[in-house]
Amino acid sequence: MAAFRPGGGVMRRFLDLLYKAGGWFAALCIALIAVLVMGQVLCNLIDRLSTLFTGQAVGLTIPSYADFTGFLLAAASFMALAYSLREGAHIRVSLLTSRLPASLHRPMELWCLAVGSGVSIYFTWYTGRLTYESYLYNDLSAGMIAVPLWIPQFSMVAGLLLLSLVFLDELVVVLRGGSPGYAAKGEGLLVDEQVGQGAAAERGER
Repeated sequence: MAAFRPGGGVMRRFLDLLYKAGGWFAALCIALIAVLVMGQVLCNLIDRLSTLFTGQAVGLTIPSYADFTGFLLAAASFMALAYSLREGAHIRVSLLTSRLPASLHRPMELWCLAVGSGVSIYFTWYTGRLTYESYLYNDLSAGMIAVPLWIPQFSMVAGLLLLSLVFLDELVVVLRGGSPGYAAKGEGLLVDEQVGQGAAAERGER
């Protein structure tokens, strides 16, 4: 059981590595989008120069360029969800929780994580069903290159599955008395900085 205790152990390292792998995959997708965009811009530039000097365009283009960039953007968006949550990069609306007494902060955190887990599992299930139907009926994209739609949709399922996992992970950690991984990161750092600035301003007034 030591491998499952909050903050350490084999399972903790494995899960953190899994979330980080999702983040790296999302970063790779963004890099590939940049490569595709630069490649298409270069093709357009060559066409312009060819038209300028010869009066006729070469007709260079990357087939299904817009489709592939869209698929990669969807993959990047979904695969980054779990890592972003773990790192505290998601926007949290704390208008209510910031006004609750300290004794209610933990129950509210548990409620938020439980709801987040339920919603993410729900979307994972139905996105998985959509992907399976696309595979079953051999749905294809409408671009120059017909891509089986289950391939880009699978990245959505994988990203939502990771998000469900990280929600359940954080829920278990909080239930066992630990603090969620995002507590001291992201917006938490911003709040700490604002508190520190406020305290410094008060000392200056005195």
